[in-house]
Amino acid sequence: MTLRLSDFDAVTFDVYGTLIDWEPSIIALLAQWAKRDGVTAGDEELLMAFDRARAEIQKIRPALLYPDVLRRCFARIAAEYGLAEDEELREKFAKAPHSWPAYADTHAGLTALRARAKIGALSNIDEGSLKSSCSKMGIQFDIVVTAERVGAYKPDWPHFHTGIADLAAMGIPRERILHVGQSLRADITPANKLGLKCAWIHRPGRLLGLSGEGAAEARPDLTVSTLAKLVAAIGDK
Repeated sequence: MTLRLSDFDAVTFDVYGTLIDWEPSIIALLAQWAKRDGVTAGDEELLMAFDRARAEIQKIRPALLYPDVLRRCFARIAAEYGLAEDEELREKFAKAPHSWPAYADTHAGLTALRARAKIGALSNIDEGSLKSSCSKMGIQFDIVVTAERVGAYKPDWPHFHTGIADLAAMGIPRERILHVGQSLRADITPANKLGLKCAWIHRPGRLLGLSGEGAAEARPDLTVSTLAKLVAAIGDK
């Protein structure tokens, strides 16, 4: 399918994994922890342990704030591998979103899109962490839907329903919305079910959100490897 930016009035984004490069920082902390305690699990194994833990913890209702999700992930990984529950390291993990960097193409890509359409963030995060990330991206979104705001985590529906409602209040119908994400599980599959056009940014070497419940059902309308390539692909000729 050919997607053109002229067919949309708004582009909404998953943030972490799509615009913010979080995986190297997560791996570095978990690998340091494992090595210190003599655990030989590899980087991918530790990352997938985190992915499984967060997917389950994010189902808890009422929803936890994201720093508490990270604390509980830390505890589950400790239990799975017999690692010492280091309180200082756990708190470092809980505060880590404030230090995760943006991808090199994020600012330019979002700036280019915002010149032509509204842009929105639909993110499994808390308000404080997203504020720090926005400063790293050098961008302000036209609409922001966080897990803290809606009391739930994607792939649950509240993020999407709220984002669609926010844009409808600006006169933008759902058929004029393009949703963009790196996570098949949390973004592409629910976008499919809601009838939203969607693009999958499959960042090279990144793994979070590509497996687990619902991921195999994902059918993106467009697949690219970077935000820069998305902007180039949907730009009107």
